[in-house]
Amino acid sequence: MQKIKSLMSRQGLKSPQESMADMSPVENFRIPSKEELRELREQPIDPQAEQELIDSIEEIYFSNDSFDMVQYELEKLPPELNLQELEEYRDKLKQQQAAVSKKVADLILEKQPSYVKELERVTSLQTNLQLAAVICTNARRQLSSAKEGFTEASLGLLANQRRRQLLTGLLKSLRTIKTLQRTDVRLSEMLEEEDYPGAIQLCLECQKAASTFKHYSCISELNSKLQDTLEQIEEQLDVALSKTCKHFDVSHYTKVQLAYTLLGKTQTAMDQLHMHFTQAIHNTVFQVVLGYVELCAGNADTKFQKMQYKDLCTHITPDSYIPCLTDLCKALWEVMLSYYRTMQWHEEHDKEEAAVPDADGTNSESPGDSTVGRSYVKKKLEHGLTRIWQDVQLKVKAYLLGTDMSNFKYDDFIVVLDVISRLMQVGEEFCGSKSEVLQESIKRQSVNYFKNYHRTRLEELRMFLENETWELCPVKSNFSIAQLHEFKFMGQCRSPSVSPSRQPTSSEPVELSLFEQFVQGGNPFEMQIDNKEEETEDVLASNGYESDELEKNVYQDYDSDSDVAEELKQDYVDEQTGDVPAKSVSRETLRSRKRSDYNLNKANAPILTNTTLNVIRLVGKYMQMMNILKPIAFDVIHCVSQLFDYYLYAVYTFFGRNEMHATCPSTPVPGGQPGGSRQVPPGCWYESPGLGLISSRLRTTLNRIQESLIDMETGGESIGPHGPPEDRKEKVPSPHLSQLVVLTASGTLYGLAERVVATESLVFLAEQFELLQPHLDTMMPPAKKPFLQQFYSQTVSTASELRKPTYWIVAAKAIDYEQMLLLMAGVKWDIKEIMSQHNVYVDVLLKEFEQFNKRLGDVSRQVRIPLPVSNVLWEHCIRLANRTLVEGYANVKKCSNEGRALMQLDFQQFLMKLEKLTDLRPIPDKEFVETYIKAYYLTENDMEQFIKNHREYSMKQLANLVNVCLGSHINKKARQKLLAAIDDIDRPKR
Repeated sequence: MQKIKSLMSRQGLKSPQESMADMSPVENFRIPSKEELRELREQPIDPQAEQELIDSIEEIYFSNDSFDMVQYELEKLPPELNLQELEEYRDKLKQQQAAVSKKVADLILEKQPSYVKELERVTSLQTNLQLAAVICTNARRQLSSAKEGFTEASLGLLANQRRRQLLTGLLKSLRTIKTLQRTDVRLSEMLEEEDYPGAIQLCLECQKAASTFKHYSCISELNSKLQDTLEQIEEQLDVALSKTCKHFDVSHYTKVQLAYTLLGKTQTAMDQLHMHFTQAIHNTVFQVVLGYVELCAGNADTKFQKMQYKDLCTHITPDSYIPCLTDLCKALWEVMLSYYRTMQWHEEHDKEEAAVPDADGTNSESPGDSTVGRSYVKKKLEHGLTRIWQDVQLKVKAYLLGTDMSNFKYDDFIVVLDVISRLMQVGEEFCGSKSEVLQESIKRQSVNYFKNYHRTRLEELRMFLENETWELCPVKSNFSIAQLHEFKFMGQCRSPSVSPSRQPTSSEPVELSLFEQFVQGGNPFEMQIDNKEEETEDVLASNGYESDELEKNVYQDYDSDSDVAEELKQDYVDEQTGDVPAKSVSRETLRSRKRSDYNLNKANAPILTNTTLNVIRLVGKYMQMMNILKPIAFDVIHCVSQLFDYYLYAVYTFFGRNEMHATCPSTPVPGGQPGGSRQVPPGCWYESPGLGLISSRLRTTLNRIQESLIDMETGGESIGPHGPPEDRKEKVPSPHLSQLVVLTASGTLYGLAERVVATESLVFLAEQFELLQPHLDTMMPPAKKPFLQQFYSQTVSTASELRKPTYWIVAAKAIDYEQMLLLMAGVKWDIKEIMSQHNVYVDVLLKEFEQFNKRLGDVSRQVRIPLPVSNVLWEHCIRLANRTLVEGYANVKKCSNEGRALMQLDFQQFLMKLEKLTDLRPIPDKEFVETYIKAYYLTENDMEQFIKNHREYSMKQLANLVNVCLGSHINKKARQKLLAAIDDIDRPKR
């Protein structure tokens, strides 16, 4: 029925009853009956017309049920009524009503089967409801019977059971309270046993139980007491944590960490741990230094305990400085080792924690919280490495700078450097730090110490040089600086300053770090390496010989090529002149290099003196400092260079700087007359243009040494032009040759033996410096490497060049060049026929050379004369002889073509005999003489060009050449022109 109504409401229609009820009494009688409806339905009506009628009904009629149609229609009536219009309007409404009625009737008839069916379902539902009411009534009656007979009796039993359970729980609670009252005793026992995790676990359980029974009045006081006990445990735990900073114990630290984990304060524990480490460092160093200060003070005065650590360090005495430093580093090592082992513990613990969840899939803590905690601890520990090392550096720095170490013994200072070096190695392994603070502080002390030390060593070196008699120091032929005690460090790699380039060459396995070596015990600062008592190889040969057999054969000649070392063969090329050897070296000369004319023995032991050994040992000590502490490498290498500079300058001053250089005029004695002394003319000729005795490089080096290192003020009363006293502190007075060394005796070839020992020891020293260059280069800071390169290229490499000026004076005095000039002056050169016999002066000169050769052999019995030395001596003598020949020819007033031929004959005879005396090839200055003789035949134009091109001849020699040619093939006008050209060449020199 409801569905029908809703359908009718959607269609704007009402049920027949409702429609009839809503109609006014006037229209009720007009409702058609069933028969009429049937008639209306049966009447043929056009459906379209019917729909148009329905559509013409106003919308308001379909609005809602409360609509009053009568009222609406009455209100629509016009003021003046017209019957006909009303009737028409009424008929229209009737038609519309009839159309609607018909439509409703059609719908009712259409839906009637559904209506009947639904009415049947309603009837069936009403029947079912009546049956359900009967069933409910019966059920309620039966439930009432059950309640009375069963439920009320059972609930009584249940209530009694519940009351029993409550009483049992109360008894359990009372027993728990009783147990809580007795926990204080157990907690105290656990704390004494250092079972902090168990104590905290018990305390937390008690607190949890107390919170459960907090409704009891007796528990409130117990809860407060437990909180106090927990705070007390935390305090003791903090003390226990501080103990791990000095002596780390795995089991102890594990308990402490577990305790903090139970408290949920792992991160707080890390913060506290770092504070304890900082405090441990301060307390440790203070107690160590205080102990030594009080021990040295020798009284019980407590004033030192109130001092600051920095002030306390200034009271350390020099005698206790190294033991205190060692103990200080040992104590600091214990602290850093504890931190290292702490980090190890956490790394292993993190691995175990990470593995546990994967193994059993369970974890008591949240994975996120656990990860965050481990990450925090890891970062905190890593950050703490740098902080702790910085504290260590600052404490050691204060100790280092608290004492002036400038007056320490060298070995003591090396020990200090070694300890600090090992400490810096610890720092590098501890946190990868370069220890800038330690480096800077030890650098300050090292520079201060090294300046004083170097100044003293230079003074000692001057004393050695001034007392040196330049006698051969006999050493074994296989002598090497590696055999010296001072260079033992080069075979050790215990210092962090060792060059990385040398480490891969070691065949030894990779060494463990200090922390890995001493993690189980021991201390790296207990390994004090004491080389003082070590036996070093004996480098000295007995009596200068290595065996009796060599001693017997020491003076015997030998020509075997195998007896000459390869180095000796190469020395000729490298050391003969210090320059590239001439390309025109003959094969005969190359063959002759297999033997040396003057040797002491087959061993060819190095030529050196006691002073040379002293310098080498000093260099070794200096390099020890560099090896241990690189920051002062440049300062030390600079001082090493000064040692070599001073030795070089001393050898030059003693043997290479001859007074005759300074007094010699710039031109030879005119007219061929001998000078005031017989040495003057050769000296002057040798200093002719193009034959500089000292190379420009050597001259520059000597000037630099003199300006930077040599104190020229002898008295020291006035400052003079050499700068203020501060600058002079860095300088050393020029050394003086010992009075025991005689360089003027002709019997000893003017001290040739001493000159050989001095010069060759310098060359040997330079060779040792060359061997040390790679090692020095690795320790030199990159920015300062150009200094080292310049030192080697400008100074060390010039050592062999000192042979020329050193041996020149021997060559100048060994041959009587003045006698040859006198003999040449007596020769008549304006002869008319060609001579077949040479002049006597040639034989006299050759006898001089033979005598010189014999005297060289005598000197070689005292000291071995190396091949480069003999070559330089022969070269000097031959050059001076050739210069003397040219000078003698330049003194000729008149000369014919036959006379010039005689000059050539004499010179060829001289060369032929000379080549038998010496293996030196080619003969030096051979072209110098031949060119001068041949210039006699030049024409005027060629002579003018010759004068311009040959500056090696003196003005007097060129002028004589022009004057002698006058009349033969040069006229007076040409003579004046040529002399003017010579004068123009000479003018810039004035």
